[in-house]
Amino acid sequence: MTPFADRLAETVRRTGNPLCVGLDPRWESLPAGLRTRFGAESLDTVAAATEAFCLRVLDLVAGRVGIVKPQSAFFEACGPPGLATLQSVVRRGKDLGLLVILDSKRGDIASTATAYANAAFSGITVSDHRFPVWDADAITVNPYLGRDAVEPFITAARQVGGGVFVLVRTSNPGAGMFQDLDCGGKKLYRHVAAAVADWNADGLGACGLGDVGAVVGATHPKELAELRSELPSVWFLVPGYGAQGALASEVAGAFRADGLGAIVNSSRGITFPFHPDNPNWEAVITAAIQRAVGDLQTLVRR
Repeated sequence: MTPFADRLAETVRRTGNPLCVGLDPRWESLPAGLRTRFGAESLDTVAAATEAFCLRVLDLVAGRVGIVKPQSAFFEACGPPGLATLQSVVRRGKDLGLLVILDSKRGDIASTATAYANAAFSGITVSDHRFPVWDADAITVNPYLGRDAVEPFITAARQVGGGVFVLVRTSNPGAGMFQDLDCGGKKLYRHVAAAVADWNADGLGACGLGDVGAVVGATHPKELAELRSELPSVWFLVPGYGAQGALASEVAGAFRADGLGAIVNSSRGITFPFHPDNPNWEAVITAAIQRAVGDLQTLVRR
């Protein structure tokens, strides 16, 4: 079983770029043709339109990019049909050879965290029968509740060669409200980063990176570079590039000298660069992928 860190490194090397495509499907942004075809008469039809769009995006992404990140909230918003759609999207992504990061930012205690973790990775076992649920390659986790809320995810991930990305320094405007608090002479997010380094140490792969990563926003380039220096063996998942305003030059500090160490997420900039009325939306998405790949590939070619 190849460790997650090495699978991620191989994916970045094989595709020649660190781009991660976020899937955040919004009804109002879907192509008008799809909305008309499926209609909005029920959550079932909305979920069906969402599924058709996301599966097509995966087809366009495959072969150009190696990682996708479906945001579970946008699928959960459609209720049970949306959850079925999310399952279809994860399965298609894996069938296409993509690494799939389930972006659900889970964070709860003990048995609840274990249930979330099992659903994400190995599935649920009932009367000696294992039932796969999401079968993701990695998941995002909120560490606010502490070690016992994170460890079940790490344990479940390592059983199947998966990974965990812990929120450390996020890109949202209100991030500093708690993350910048002074705690014993050091900002809170630095304490979280130190904990990530400890958790990661037992899961290092041959590439020198581990299976417990850190979510660090591209909107904080100085801190991004500082954290890279402090966390040399930790994979970074970097949001904030593209539609959120960060440039490739601002995420460069997330990478190690060998070009590994970070994957850079773009959601709206890849999946919704078109006007909903544009019938050529597939070509617009393809062009957006090519621009982002060209923009970021120099970061891994060192």
